[in-house]
Amino acid sequence: MGEEGGGCSSGPTRDLQKLKQQAMEYYRENDVPRRLEELLNSTFYLQPADVYGHLANCFSKLAKPPTICKVVGKSVLDGLGLPTLQVEIFCTIQNFPKNVCSVVISTHFEVHENAPPEIAEAEVVERLDAVNTAVQWVNETITKELQGAAPSSQAEVDQVLRTFFENKVQEDKEKKELEKSVEDSTVPTLSSLMPPPPPPPPAKKKGLKQGRKDTLTEKPVRPPEPVEPVLSGSMAIGAVSLAVAKASAMLGNKPLYLRIASLKHQQEPPATLTIPLLMVSLVSCGKSLPGKLNLMKEVICIPHPGLTAKQGVAMVQQIQKHITKTMEMPSPPKAETKKGHNGGKISQQQVTGKMSHLGCLTINYDTIEQPLLLIQGICANLGLEMGTKLHLAINCAAHELMDYSKGKYEVMTGTYKHAAEMVDLYVDLVSKFPSIIALIDPFRKEDSEQWDSIYNALGSRCYIIAGTASRSISKLLEDGNISTPRSSGLIIKHTNQTTISDLVEITDLIDSNKHMAVFGSTEGESSDDSLVDLAVGLGVQFIKLGGLSRGEHVTKYNRLFTVEEELIQSGTLGTCCLLLLLPLSHE
Repeated sequence: MGEEGGGCSSGPTRDLQKLKQQAMEYYRENDVPRRLEELLNSTFYLQPADVYGHLANCFSKLAKPPTICKVVGKSVLDGLGLPTLQVEIFCTIQNFPKNVCSVVISTHFEVHENAPPEIAEAEVVERLDAVNTAVQWVNETITKELQGAAPSSQAEVDQVLRTFFENKVQEDKEKKELEKSVEDSTVPTLSSLMPPPPPPPPAKKKGLKQGRKDTLTEKPVRPPEPVEPVLSGSMAIGAVSLAVAKASAMLGNKPLYLRIASLKHQQEPPATLTIPLLMVSLVSCGKSLPGKLNLMKEVICIPHPGLTAKQGVAMVQQIQKHITKTMEMPSPPKAETKKGHNGGKISQQQVTGKMSHLGCLTINYDTIEQPLLLIQGICANLGLEMGTKLHLAINCAAHELMDYSKGKYEVMTGTYKHAAEMVDLYVDLVSKFPSIIALIDPFRKEDSEQWDSIYNALGSRCYIIAGTASRSISKLLEDGNISTPRSSGLIIKHTNQTTISDLVEITDLIDSNKHMAVFGSTEGESSDDSLVDLAVGLGVQFIKLGGLSRGEHVTKYNRLFTVEEELIQSGTLGTCCLLLLLPLSHE
């Protein structure tokens, strides 16, 4: 036994000795000690940090790719000091958790200036519930669902988010059905105690009296369609999707717009990218302001595409500066009532000096032509040719103008127009001011006949754009139809459950239908500048960022300048198509 055991142990010992001998011969033949000494001497004489950095880079290639380890949701304040959602992405990088990036998403809530207290309070409660629910979704469930996912797998992440959201929608539906069934079970008991209401009196027949013929032929105004429901907490989906895209960009050491372009073009970004044409809000004359004019919620400047973004903004700043000077000038005598074209000689103080939440000056006017004449006069004094160096767009915000008791649009205080009359008003306005190349929301979405009429009348001269009148991105994708109401283009916004994959899909749909995409900011905007990268990466034609005041707007303009400079320096800035200012038929 002893010999057998000794024999067994001597085998490995002999093998080990043989390996040692071979190693010594290899070192001696290849002069490894000398080479190692030379390497160490040379690197130490250079920069030790470079050596360590090189070694770190080599080893990092062998490390496991970064994966999401935690997603954190927080309630923060937007540009108006109201709550919204921030999302942070933490990734495991070389076995250590690291905070990679954060984003802040804007809420979908419209800003109602001078709203009744009860409406304002109800909206505050609804907003708080939406943000708090979103924070809860992110911190309790979404972070677990995405644990271990690769930030580079945007489609997979978005699918997880969609499935999660669909489950939440189903839960909400079941909850409401249960509440309704409970409510219905109590209703018969209560109603049985009350006598039935008396029948309505017979309607009086109206005779065809002289002077009432027109009113009898008028079509009744369609009531507003039910507002698309927004599930409380849905902003968590859009925010997390954007945060993952941003994390992937940062981990790949590339700007977000290139990451979005890669997703848009299936991992192969185009050789060139273009900067969307600017839509800069200059003045506001909307219904919430003291003046009589209601129609123009925003008068928007569109600098010529031959200008850089920075040059275009500088030009609009110059015009805005001269409008502010108008405010500082003393009012001329009452006898002088002409609507001057020089931008200064106007019979009353029209500029309030107040900055709207849209980031532009608010102006009180009594007629539709006055703000346009003001801008036209200032541009003439500055040597800026309207229709060449500068174009205009009007955000009509028609849904805010409808007086349902009268069935008419209140374009000015006390001045009402039927939907059919509005078509003539717009045609006349564009004829008088041909520099107007876009009308945003000229009608409510319910007035489909008038959308057809104005498109037929002005579609070859002016873009007819659906903003609020359009359906949500999720509805558009669900139906695959962007032609209702009939328009030249759509304003798309990144809110609620809209994922990055949804944005790619909707812009593909818009492009395939030869429509125009305007990437717009919401009214409750945050200072997160990701919107600019989304617009550039998706290749939209226009970007609407509001006015040139308030930090939440200015931050985005500054980001646009940076992106433009990067594209110029890399030689990848494409030329914007000049035909965009010559609207074509979109049959």
